[in-house]
Amino acid sequence: MTYPRRPRFSRRQVVRGLMATTAFGMVTKFGTACSPAPGDGASAGGDGGGDNLVVGFIYVGPKDDFGYNQAHALGAAAMAANVPGITLVEEASVPETSSVAEAMRSMIEIDGAKVLFPTSFGYFDPYILDLASEFPEVQFFHAGGMYQEGVHPDNVGSYFGYIDEAQYLAGIVAAHASKSGRLGFIAAKPIPQVLRNINSYTLGAKTVNPDITTQVIFTGDWALPVKEAEATNSMADQGIDVVTCHVDSPKVVIETAEKRGIYCTGYHADQSPLAPNGYLTGAEWDWSSIYTSLGEQFVEGKTLMNGDIEHILRGGLAGKFCKLSPFGPAVSEEAKAAVASAQDQLLKEELIIYQGELKDNTGKVLLPEGSAYEQTNVELEQMDYLIEGVQGKVEG
Repeated sequence: MTYPRRPRFSRRQVVRGLMATTAFGMVTKFGTACSPAPGDGASAGGDGGGDNLVVGFIYVGPKDDFGYNQAHALGAAAMAANVPGITLVEEASVPETSSVAEAMRSMIEIDGAKVLFPTSFGYFDPYILDLASEFPEVQFFHAGGMYQEGVHPDNVGSYFGYIDEAQYLAGIVAAHASKSGRLGFIAAKPIPQVLRNINSYTLGAKTVNPDITTQVIFTGDWALPVKEAEATNSMADQGIDVVTCHVDSPKVVIETAEKRGIYCTGYHADQSPLAPNGYLTGAEWDWSSIYTSLGEQFVEGKTLMNGDIEHILRGGLAGKFCKLSPFGPAVSEEAKAAVASAQDQLLKEELIIYQGELKDNTGKVLLPEGSAYEQTNVELEQMDYLIEGVQGKVEG
């Protein structure tokens, strides 16, 4: 006789069930409070891991996705490894629904988390905002450009990097490798952060070939592997010979490009193992340095609420928010020299990516001759256009 397999539950799931069926914290007939058993590598009963500060990270996908979530998870691991006094709790593959509110609440009430990093863009409104109002003593850090001073709670912060600087450099490499003068960009959604990457990539490529074009296909969501593969194959069929992407996991795009024999540049993390022949370089996050720095401030007692930590944290290559992936074997010495020159100018703040005259792809002048948007300009975080040379349309 075969017995049914017993389901396995995490400690957090068990405690949720107990909280739903009992009065959690109720004094028992023995005069002691109900508390969960320790496990899962996290502190039990909201005790904060003894004297340690509990910091929670929530990811919209798996931690080994070769992309967005892996980059954040590596940064979180660096914080825990480099900062004594930090206990890390994590939950992966949490959708941008009420599930993230449940995950945050559990980390606060069960694990005793005092700092949360819900890392996905769609977690912010309403989930982070609702929980931040309910738990004013907990700090919530969101990876994106959504925070508005005087509008959102004081215990909410925003951090993001000018990774379009790395995309600009990757565009230079792509243009040097392209024989057709046609690049491809597979993107999830036309939000400002994505549009900024598409446009910066194209502007970098235009420094090499002013007539180069970038074909954009929006898939509609952060993780749609079938559509990502279809888009990459479609571009290869059209004669596009270098592709890149802004989706949660570039794995499918990079592997499909390699199978089709075209070049690719990566995003979020280093995908070179996936395409040993065609991988040129990529725009990578460098969250390890940023998370370690924040962790050190947390254990010193610094908070958003006290004004010790800025509510909006931004930086680019110079601030170690991002970096360029190592060059692949197909990158020419000429391309490497061009990137080295541009990167040096970016580090010295001598190169401005967005300067006039600049038009969108409908012919509208965005920046007149002699004007420019520096990286700190709020207009860039509100981007809603594709520049001249980009083939595609911003929907919605």
